[in-house]
Amino acid sequence: MGRVKRPYPIYSSAFWAAYWIHMRPYLLFVSGAAGLAGMALNWVSEPQGDWRILVFAFFFLSYGLGQALTDCFQTDTDKISAPYRPLSQELVTPFSVGVVSVAGLSFVGIILVWANLWNLPFVLLSIFGLATYTLFKRYWFAGPFYNAWIVMLLPVMGFLSLSDANLEDLLHQPAQFYCVLGLSFFAYANFVLMGYLKDISADRATGYRTFPVVFGWDATVWVGDAFALIGMGFLSLILPANWGAYLLFAAGSLVAVAGQLYAHLSREKTEANAAFPITATVRSFILWHLTLLTEHSGAGIWLAFCYYIAFELVLLRRPEKSQI
Repeated sequence: MGRVKRPYPIYSSAFWAAYWIHMRPYLLFVSGAAGLAGMALNWVSEPQGDWRILVFAFFFLSYGLGQALTDCFQTDTDKISAPYRPLSQELVTPFSVGVVSVAGLSFVGIILVWANLWNLPFVLLSIFGLATYTLFKRYWFAGPFYNAWIVMLLPVMGFLSLSDANLEDLLHQPAQFYCVLGLSFFAYANFVLMGYLKDISADRATGYRTFPVVFGWDATVWVGDAFALIGMGFLSLILPANWGAYLLFAAGSLVAVAGQLYAHLSREKTEANAAFPITATVRSFILWHLTLLTEHSGAGIWLAFCYYIAFELVLLRRPEKSQI
């Protein structure tokens, strides 16, 4: 008889290699870019660079911790649509992955609250949202919006982390602040919505009534068009006036349009053809948010370009090319 396969224990290197897969390292750049966009609103020239680097590092990691946590609650779908993941193969358990994720998110939250006490309600809301997202994914009208409001909190916390602002101060911020939130919300809602295209069969089989399951491929892409245009519109209102911002905005917009057109014109509207449109939503999200980093200095422009190149290099190394 063959030996029974047991899940990797938390203390083993195999567990951490498996956990790294669930973090989706190529998507860490999403939370990093959203956090940077909020931080850019409070960027100053005084020597606080070390603190900014630390805050950014925790924003960067937060997406991966959140992805691993949500994976614990949707193993039924992932066993069909993402069999390569360690949770799908039962190489790790939802309990062990969940414990590490909650501990990691809590530590990130402690750092952000240390930066500004008023980050506390947003940290708690983020963890609650991640833990309950799978429940709302079952309803076609809720999934993209529910996930998007969680990501929208990242620029809020980025802004607070470099300031002594309180909740009342947030209500009196100029329009630029709210345009950043609008960009994050709609650009990420499009990523979530288009991302459901790769899971249509799995979601249908496991009872998730996502938008594509209920209304089909074409209707999903049309709504995605609207989300992309609204996000683009918010950014156009606050676009920094420099060549780096113009280039990043143009690149992100062209990528977004290309991805949506591909989804519209694809002859076989199946999960196999969803990878490029979904990847386009990730690329545009990152490029659009990086435009805010170019506002304060020439160094910010080159930092934004290096950041994006690093994303593409990590994306190339993802374990399953059809998955985002």
